[in-house]
Amino acid sequence: MKKVSVIELFAGVGGFRLGLEKTDKYKVVWSNQWEPATKKQHASMVYEARFGTAGHSNCDIASVAVASIPDADMLVGGFPCQDYSVATTLQNSKGLIGKKGVLWWSVHRILSEKKNRPKYLFLENVDRLLKSPSTQRGRDFAIILKSLENLGYAVEWRVINAADYGMPQRRRRVFILAYHQSTSLYNKLNAQRPNQWMHDLGPMANAFPISEKVMGEHSFPIEGDLVSLSETFNSGEKKSPFENTGLYFEGRVHTLKSMARYHGPKTVLEDILEDGEVPDVFYIPEKEMPKWKYLKGSKKEMRTAKNGFAYHYSEGAMVFPDAMDNASRTIITGEGGSSASRFKHVIATEKGLRRLTPIELERLNMFPDDHTLLPGIPDAKRAFFMGNALVVGVVEKLATSLYEQF
Repeated sequence: MKKVSVIELFAGVGGFRLGLEKTDKYKVVWSNQWEPATKKQHASMVYEARFGTAGHSNCDIASVAVASIPDADMLVGGFPCQDYSVATTLQNSKGLIGKKGVLWWSVHRILSEKKNRPKYLFLENVDRLLKSPSTQRGRDFAIILKSLENLGYAVEWRVINAADYGMPQRRRRVFILAYHQSTSLYNKLNAQRPNQWMHDLGPMANAFPISEKVMGEHSFPIEGDLVSLSETFNSGEKKSPFENTGLYFEGRVHTLKSMARYHGPKTVLEDILEDGEVPDVFYIPEKEMPKWKYLKGSKKEMRTAKNGFAYHYSEGAMVFPDAMDNASRTIITGEGGSSASRFKHVIATEKGLRRLTPIELERLNMFPDDHTLLPGIPDAKRAFFMGNALVVGVVEKLATSLYEQF
């Protein structure tokens, strides 16, 4: 079977591409990476250094003409979590337009305008997508599901914590697979009971098995057009109807709360540490230790807001230093730099307490060592990249399982 051709959006430094191409079954034919808030496009520079400039676009995806994007079998991307509400309709147009600048609608535009739509979609987002916004829990995800159904896709999703399946970081993200009605996978799904697909038969169940014990299994339709969903979906309810595992097919949601089933080897924080000498800049000076201990510690104190309002503030203690015999905590974008922080990782070594190096952060996301090393890119920016990235191993396992079902 020939390699599956792929369009990669919101490419970052190429985590999706690494996972796909590690299987040797996929080939990225076009990619886009654009960081709107900065002049220097550091992530795109890394991407081009690792994968070449051919077929790579470094401009605002909203301005890219769909005709310039080649046809491909699959579209992938980790699109940012924003407010996806529908702002307006256009008379005599093919569809709806969401809020300006919201990147989901760039995906929607590409799928809408392509004569030969990608047969498969493979998307990633933070898990709060399933329950946002707070005023209409689950509305944003319902809009995405309905808009994909309107374009001819069946959709399944799963919230996957990489560490639950032996990977080195406790990083929880929602992964979304969609199958166009022209595919054999769509027909295969049509021939199965939804709970069989979610439990055993689908690509997600094969890649990331779940326990037989599930909770909250239920089903409901998503009715109305995108405008009415935007205005009324789940209005007044405190809880999202979407559980961490689900399927949307022919207008109906089937969803359940699942737990991971995994008994294989596990990688812990200690396993990814560099063997050699680590530069002194990563070690915490003794004079800075009180700041670190304060930020990592528990607090019950009075604070004053900018407007002068005084309030009680409290928070629990963080593990300090980080436990070496467990998968790491989630990397965030502010991981880099020497300043004291509640959320940066700190480990104990014979030489003293230190922060993690860029290579160690890359390893936590299962990237190759020094993937983000490039002249002119500081360590703090390399850490930022990893805070934005996904765990490559999750993509690789899902991509392998998906290919086996084609």
